[in-house]
Amino acid sequence: MKIIAIELTNLRLPLDPPFPAAWDPEPRTSFDATLVEIHTDDGLVGVGSGDAMVGFAEHAHRFIGEDPASIARHVRTLETISYHVGRCWPFEAALWDLIGQASSQPVSVLFGGATDRVPAYASCGTRREPAAMAEVALARQSEGFRAMKLRVERDHHEQGIATVTAVREAVGSDFGIMVDMNQAWRMPGDIEPATDLPGARRMADALRELGVLWMEEPLPEALHGDLRSLRETTGMRVSGGEMIRSFPELLDTVLDDALDVYQPDVVLAGGMHRARTVAEVVMARNRWFTPHTWSNGLGLLANLHVTAGVGGGPFLEFPFDPPGWTIERRDFLLAEPIALAADGTVVVPDRPGLGAVIDRDAVAALRTGGIRIGAEDV
Repeated sequence: MKIIAIELTNLRLPLDPPFPAAWDPEPRTSFDATLVEIHTDDGLVGVGSGDAMVGFAEHAHRFIGEDPASIARHVRTLETISYHVGRCWPFEAALWDLIGQASSQPVSVLFGGATDRVPAYASCGTRREPAAMAEVALARQSEGFRAMKLRVERDHHEQGIATVTAVREAVGSDFGIMVDMNQAWRMPGDIEPATDLPGARRMADALRELGVLWMEEPLPEALHGDLRSLRETTGMRVSGGEMIRSFPELLDTVLDDALDVYQPDVVLAGGMHRARTVAEVVMARNRWFTPHTWSNGLGLLANLHVTAGVGGGPFLEFPFDPPGWTIERRDFLLAEPIALAADGTVVVPDRPGLGAVIDRDAVAALRTGGIRIGAEDV
């Protein structure tokens, strides 16, 4: 099997009403996605999506004529490309989709086949007043979710603690609560100081008393010593790693024992092949592997397959926060959106590859541009 063409399609979904993402000071009025399609000489087409693939087109020729199954070679090539341009890991997801199709197996089976489903937590994207968030938590609990993640602003810790308190009182002690501080990285133009270690310790102490499962990105991601100190001195689980750019940086985080929960998003931070390596290492060290999944439905599927394949968990992130962030918005690329099963899990599709079915009508209607690179362009 050889790659004969690579197609990138840029899409934009208008958002009305806008989505007020907690980590972005500007409400989002549209949702962009880039669909990656790899065409082969035997008629199979692999798909992937996640990051915007900025700058990839000028390097696509490096893969034309190659066997999609040469993953080690392709990952090393993508690492050199991603150093100079964007995070091009959706291309690797499309390669795995092809490999799964060619072998008639779901990708999760190729990654180890540990399970065919992973318990999900509802990942909220907006901030609300305590009473309103408690109502949201009760709704998620009634829908079958076993846990939920909240957002806390860096300058409003007391309000955040009040919100977590209200949610805990509403849902009881058996429902998992996670808290995301969003301090590891910054949106463009955000130069305000991050939470410092003493502030993070005070917050961790309060969250521990409320039975919070983990505290996400409480400090800048490069501060391995502070992160380790925070988890060791407070007894609060610390998570992060969603946007770490390179495999060596992620591996250093593991070797420095900076986190309890490792969350590299496979379509944003190092890809699927490298994430599997990290997952095996962190689980052998009795830590958790549960990826970040905030891209789109195809990105969620890629993370699901890796997590199920290696037996990660205890939860998979399931972005869902209506009315601003619905399944339909998140999965607008897919003809079959990813739903929560009755047992509170996300089930791996039983189709070969990633198991995605692309909504071609949506792609045609929302297309804003794109490019196709074939053998004739090399």
